[in-house]
Amino acid sequence: MFAGLWAVLRKEVIHIRRDPATRFVFAIPLIELLIFGYAIDMDVKNISTVVFDLDQRRESRELIKEFENTRYFRVTGQVHSKEEMEKAIVSGRAKVGIMIPPDYSEDLTHGHQARVQVLIDGSDSTIATRVLNASQTLGLIKSLQKGGFTTELMAIDIRPRLLFNPNLESANFFVPGVIGVILQIVTLFLTSFSIIREREQGTLEQLLVTPVSKGGLILGKLLPYYAIGFIQTLLVLLVMVLLFRVPIQGSVILLLFLASIFLVSALGMGILISTLARTQGEAMQVSVLFMLPSVLLSGFVFPRESMPYPIYLLSFLIPATYYIEILRGIILRGAGWFALWDEALILTLFGVLFMVVSGWRFKKHLG
Repeated sequence: MFAGLWAVLRKEVIHIRRDPATRFVFAIPLIELLIFGYAIDMDVKNISTVVFDLDQRRESRELIKEFENTRYFRVTGQVHSKEEMEKAIVSGRAKVGIMIPPDYSEDLTHGHQARVQVLIDGSDSTIATRVLNASQTLGLIKSLQKGGFTTELMAIDIRPRLLFNPNLESANFFVPGVIGVILQIVTLFLTSFSIIREREQGTLEQLLVTPVSKGGLILGKLLPYYAIGFIQTLLVLLVMVLLFRVPIQGSVILLLFLASIFLVSALGMGILISTLARTQGEAMQVSVLFMLPSVLLSGFVFPRESMPYPIYLLSFLIPATYYIEILRGIILRGAGWFALWDEALILTLFGVLFMVVSGWRFKKHLG
């Protein structure tokens, strides 16, 4: 009944040991476990904050220190006007702005109510809710410490104001991020699977014996998927506006231009995967290794500021990190070119790097 069992079992073990895809079978669950267990933290903290301190006395410095002691706020810089503070939030450089009035210390000294304004980027509803609660709680605690708390009046009145998404609708935060992730997934999968499918069918080698150059072959295969990715971008933006009622606050032309730059890096990753995998099954496993960090570490769902510092630094090596910031900046905050030029530059460098490396590997693989 079990004749030949040992021979088949031995043959299968040898096949598994020699199959490069096997290493990915063990790598994927380990990477998932490390990311979810170590990098993902739903407890929002260390939110980038800028301060506009018009008082500049001991009491105001103590207040700033107490904001930082809550661990929700991380002061990254001082600004010198309310307009500069709002620009920092629009550009994404800061998610919170604290403005302390010039008479803050005098009001505390004379027993008057001292008011502090806190501007909060409401585009991320999770972060905004935590920051809103933390700032109001801090005002309540300090009022109790000063002994000036009544049902009508608090000694320190911290007044938060939500920008860009005052109703804290989660769709306004998630939908732009979904657009970036979908665009990368579809473009990456289409490119890599198309090349590997032709290699498996033998049609890729047939193209090499034609007068078509290797550069022409690569470009000819990429341009249709570039067009598909661009059309897909238009489609998902249309659905976002009409179905989810998320308006685009900034320039649509700028948004499409930067999407075109991101497509280059996504296509480059697709070619790179096609040189690392021999079959479509292997390509699926390698693609997962590329996609997991893009989904989990790019700020799409989980706030990057709450991640351990090494993982936070690692997120800067993910192109989707910059593209999702661009999407949310233009769609939700109305950010322009001068606020996003650094993200655009980094995306361009990623695109050039991926295309050069993947193109070189692809030509070497064909050779």
